[in-house]
Amino acid sequence: MKRRIPVGAPGRKRDAGTKKRGRAAGKAAVGERSVERPAVVRTAKPATDRAPDVALSLFAITAPGLEGITADELRALGVAAPVIEPGGVAFTGTLSDVYRANLWLRTASRVVIRIASFHASEFHELERRAKRVPWERYIGVPARARFRVTCRKSRLYHSDAVAERLAKIIEQKHGLAGGFSMAGADDGPSDDDAPDSDDAQLFIVRLVNDEVTISADSSGELLHRRGYRQAVLKAPLRETLAAAMLVGSRWRPDMPLVDPMCGSGTIAIEGAMIARAMAPGIDHARGRSRQFAFMQWAGFDDRAWSERVASAIAGAGATTASTIIASDRDAGAIVAARANAERAGVAGDIEFRQGAVSALELPASPGWIVSNPPYGVRVGETGALRNLYAQLGRVMRDRARGWTLALLAADRALERQVGVRFEDVFRVSNGGIPVRLVKALID
Repeated sequence: MKRRIPVGAPGRKRDAGTKKRGRAAGKAAVGERSVERPAVVRTAKPATDRAPDVALSLFAITAPGLEGITADELRALGVAAPVIEPGGVAFTGTLSDVYRANLWLRTASRVVIRIASFHASEFHELERRAKRVPWERYIGVPARARFRVTCRKSRLYHSDAVAERLAKIIEQKHGLAGGFSMAGADDGPSDDDAPDSDDAQLFIVRLVNDEVTISADSSGELLHRRGYRQAVLKAPLRETLAAAMLVGSRWRPDMPLVDPMCGSGTIAIEGAMIARAMAPGIDHARGRSRQFAFMQWAGFDDRAWSERVASAIAGAGATTASTIIASDRDAGAIVAARANAERAGVAGDIEFRQGAVSALELPASPGWIVSNPPYGVRVGETGALRNLYAQLGRVMRDRARGWTLALLAADRALERQVGVRFEDVFRVSNGGIPVRLVKALID
C-alpha cells in the first residue's frame, strides 16, 4: 500500500534526517533504505530545451550480472567505449542515442540521464544546488514527478527528507501539488508483470559519501515489459533475462533454437524477435512503439521519432532464417506461449509442441537448446527434479551431438545429473533466486 505524505508536512524539523557532526564519517545510517515518492507538479512546458546533439551522461540500468551483455549490445548500436559499473553501463551520447537505446536494447531495464552531480552534507547545500538542476527539461505536461532516493554513508541519511526537499524545489519553480508517496524498487519480486500505473516522471537520486547524483529516467515502464507476455505461468522469466540467455549462450539466429521446457514461451519469442531484427521497443503486432518517458519531455521530436520507428518496422525480417521450437509437457503452457507469441507478432516463426523432455525431437542440423528448467526451490521437490535433469542429459547424449545446451540453473547438484561439463556464463537473480547461465557443447 502506498502512503502519501504532503510536502512540508508539519512536525518535521529543519535538520531531520541529517547525521550529527560527531558521527564517524562514512558510517552508514541506521534504517537506510531506497524508496520512491511520486509528486504532482503543475507547470507549462518550457519553450527551450537541450539541443539534440549535446553530449549527455547516460546509464543503462541492468540486473546485476548482465552488465557485460548490455555493454556488448551498446557497442553493436554504435556506442563508443561503454563503461561497465555495478548495476549497469555508463556511456556518453545524445538524445538520439537515448531514443535508440530505448528502442533497441534487449537486456537493459532502464536508460537514464545523469542530469546533476554535486556534494551535499547539509540540507541547505542540497536545496541550493538542487535549484540549479534543469528539472523542467524532463517534466512533461501535465507536469508530474516522482523520486526514488537511496542514501548510503552520507550525513543526509533520511531518504524521505531528501525527497521532500527536492519536491519543494520543484514546487517553488513549477507549482507542486499533492505531496509524494513511497513505493518499492524496480527489482521487487512482484514487479514482473504488474503494469506501472504511475506515469509521472521518475528521478533517481543517490547519495553516497555525501555526493549526490540525480538521474532522469527516459524509459518509463521497465524495458522488459514488451507488452506480449500477458499469459503468465507459475515461474515467469523476464524478457530481458531471456534475451540475455540467448546472447550469453552465443546463439546465432541462423541456427536452430529449441526450448524443451518453454513455459510462457519467452525464450522462443525473444529468439524469434532477434532472428527477425525486431526492435523490442515496438509493438510489432500493432505496428507502433510503446510509450516511453522521454516522449513527454520538452524537446521530444515526434516527427523524428516516428521516422525512426517506421524505419525499424520496415527493417524487420518477414520470417526467421532457422527453426525455432517451443515445447512443454503442460498443455496450458503451450496455450499461453502461443498467445504470447501472437501478441509479439512471431507466432508464425515458432513451432509449438506439447510433450515431455523424453519425447523431444530435434532438427537434423545442430543448433542451441536454451531453457529455464525448474530450480528445485520454488517448483517441485529436488528429488523429483533429479530425474528430470537426468532425463534431459540422456536425451542430449542420444540425440543432440554437436548441439550447445544452455540452462538457467540454481543447483549444481541438479546440473551434475545432466552429465555434461558446464561452464558458467553469468550470475544473476531470477525472482529473488540466485541463478547462473551455464552452457556446454554436447560431444
